[in-house]
Parts: sequence; C-alpha cells; structure tokens
Amino acid sequence: MNKIILIGAGGHCKSVIDVIEQEGKFKIHGIVDKPKLVGTKVLGYPVIGSDIDLKSLAKKYKYALVAVGQIKSAFSRIKLFKLGKSAGFYFPSIKSPRAYVSKYAKIGSGTVIMHDAIVNANSIVMENCIINNNAIVSHGSIIEDHVHLTPGSIIAGNCHIGEFTTIGMASTVFFSTKIGKNCLTHNNSSVLINLDDNSEINNNGKVFLRK
Repeated sequence: MNKIILIGAGGHCKSVIDVIEQEGKFKIHGIVDKPKLVGTKVLGYPVIGSDIDLKSLAKKYKYALVAVGQIKSAFSRIKLFKLGKSAGFYFPSIKSPRAYVSKYAKIGSGTVIMHDAIVNANSIVMENCIINNNAIVSHGSIIEDHVHLTPGSIIAGNCHIGEFTTIGMASTVFFSTKIGKNCLTHNNSSVLINLDDNSEINNNGKVFLRK
C-alpha cells in the first residue's frame, strides 16, 4: 500500500484520516504541521515535521494531501498545495467509498470527496477541492481549483464555480448559475443569479463585495 503524508493537523485532518482509512488505498505515514506540534498525534498518527521538512520528506514518500480545512478563505490550502508540489509530492484524489462519483466525472489531483457526497455524470472537479459530506455536484457542472463545497451544499446542473470559492452549508446554487472566483455563499443561501469575482451573498439574497 502506498504511503501518504498529510499536511495540516487540525479538525479537518481528522475527517480526511477517516476517509483515507475507509478508502483503503493509502497508508498514512505521518502529518506535517507547526513545529510545536511535532511529536503529538492526531487519531494515533504522529506529527513528524513542519513545512520546512516537506522537501526532505518528498525524497522518502511520493504522495501528500492537504488536510487543512477551508471556511472562508482558500489561502492556506493554496499555499500548502503549492509548497507540497514544489517539494516534489504527487497529490492523489481521495474518494470515500460512501460517496458516489460517476465514472463519467473527472476529479483533479488533491481533491477529497467526503462521505455521502455525490458527483454526477459529465461534471469536473478540479485540483485541491473539498467536496464535503452530503454535498452534491449535479451533471455538467464545473468546480474550479481550491473550492470548498461545505456539508449539504447543492450545485445544480451546468453550473460553474470559480476557483478559491466557498459554498456555505445547505446552500443551493440553481441551474446554469455561474459563480466567480473567490466568492462566498453564506449557510442556507439560495443563489439564483450569477456572481462576479469576489462576491459574497447572504441567506437573504443580498450580494456585496468581499472585504
């Protein structure tokens, strides 16, 4: 079984560990995080180094995965993904056996499909995304790099979600809607209109520029 290094030891890391264990394709060798956490454990897996150790670890291990969450900003996940790539790691896609991913869908490197998520036919999910628990990507939709579809979010058919965007919990993006890059939809929001880059929409439908 191939060994993999996880980058980030926070709460999301625990969810990622559970998915990797259930998928059964990779064995987690260790976790990378802040120097002060080296020697601690997350669900039994040791924190074996910090960001500065990525290059040396890449000489021993081929695979890595960003295990940091994304609530409002994609900055940390983007930074760590680029660090891991430049160190020489390969980033596989990880898919829970409890998720459904159509054989006609495409999933990019470093993307995690969590428990009970659905990615339907002719959809594309690009690199370093989180498709969280019970999220749905309907047919023909495109999810660009570094996007987080949070639990219970629904992307209807033929939508386009721009890079760095976070779709809030239980939000619905209606059919053929285009959302720009670095956008944020609040929890329980309904998106019926296209959103420009750097937009934020609340659950009353008010759109404003992200700060």
